[in-house]
Amino acid sequence: MKQYILLSHIQVQNANAVAGFTWGFPAITHFLGFTHNLSRKLENNTGFDDISLGGCAIISHQHQVHTYQASRDIEFLQSKNPPYMHGTSAAKLGDAPPIIEEGKMNLTVSLLIAYEGNVGNRETSFTNWLKAICCRQRLAGGSIVSIKDISLKTVESEQDVIRLNYQLLPGFVLLDKSDYLAECYGELLTQNTDAELLDAWLDFSRLKQRARPKSNLIGKHLLDLLHQDSSNNNVNQLFEVWQEHLHQDVFRPEHIPQQLIEYFAGLPADKHNKKLLQQWQHYCEPSNKTPADWNYVKRKHIGYLVPIMNGYKAISVKQNNNQVANTRDNETDVCFVEATHGIGLWCGIHKVNTPEALEKSLWQYSYDKSNPHWYLCKQGLETDTFIEFEEF
Repeated sequence: MKQYILLSHIQVQNANAVAGFTWGFPAITHFLGFTHNLSRKLENNTGFDDISLGGCAIISHQHQVHTYQASRDIEFLQSKNPPYMHGTSAAKLGDAPPIIEEGKMNLTVSLLIAYEGNVGNRETSFTNWLKAICCRQRLAGGSIVSIKDISLKTVESEQDVIRLNYQLLPGFVLLDKSDYLAECYGELLTQNTDAELLDAWLDFSRLKQRARPKSNLIGKHLLDLLHQDSSNNNVNQLFEVWQEHLHQDVFRPEHIPQQLIEYFAGLPADKHNKKLLQQWQHYCEPSNKTPADWNYVKRKHIGYLVPIMNGYKAISVKQNNNQVANTRDNETDVCFVEATHGIGLWCGIHKVNTPEALEKSLWQYSYDKSNPHWYLCKQGLETDTFIEFEEF
């Protein structure tokens, strides 16, 4: 039996949309940081200090980036505002306008936080306390406008998961698929021994398109043949060969079936077939001036895969607090880090239909003392104990 706290439909305003090299959704560390802060306040509350928090699942319902361009390819924009106090020392005429380096967004998310402890008859007071505390916290740097509901859930069977999912529809849970990245990197190494892991990550970060010479007249001609004489085996076979050729991900002239080449070579070069044969010639011998259709390249792995920021890597040794200026407090040791990135999958919450799958969707801190340079957020950690947050 697993116990969860459901923070349902949290509306957040002006949250951070930039996370490391990515934009469009906050980093995983923002949500675990929210859980961490909530856990520290829970420990300081003598009425509920026997309750401890664990991992956190992230379910997104809606999000909207403030500055973007809704063109064919959505682009993140950073505006340059011109100076408005001309002739003053603050901004002289002709000065370069400043760049507003802010990426903000509004979003609605639900958080499913595992907890351990016996609430008993304190459920109403506990949920009221949670709502009061959560509304005063920041989530991903944004202000919490409202929380639809806070409730405690006990999950023992698939029916419990289904009932829980009803409250989260429509919603998409973020899953860790960094194993896809390792697989892609291994394939890149077989093609190029100088490939880096960054190349594999960038491959997931972009939508790739490839050009194929226009073939609308060719396809129409073969389809008309099929309609005119569908009982002809040669015509049927010719059309099937053409369809198989179109389903190839990469177009190469040398891959054009010989059966198609022989057919079009036997067509009379009259006025009726002039445009058709011209298109066929461009199709077989494409150049820079050949009209083309651009098609998205299918990925090996299906699903809505996105690049995500999932932690930090130390780039310096741990230093005493008094050795670094402008730290948050005067006690905590300091270590300089850089963001780490992985691959995430947005999955419909209705597909998480078992208690085991629900538990594996929880993000948790992963820290190995034998390799102290990595501070990562992972899912599916095999541990029987809840995370113990260290005091600052």
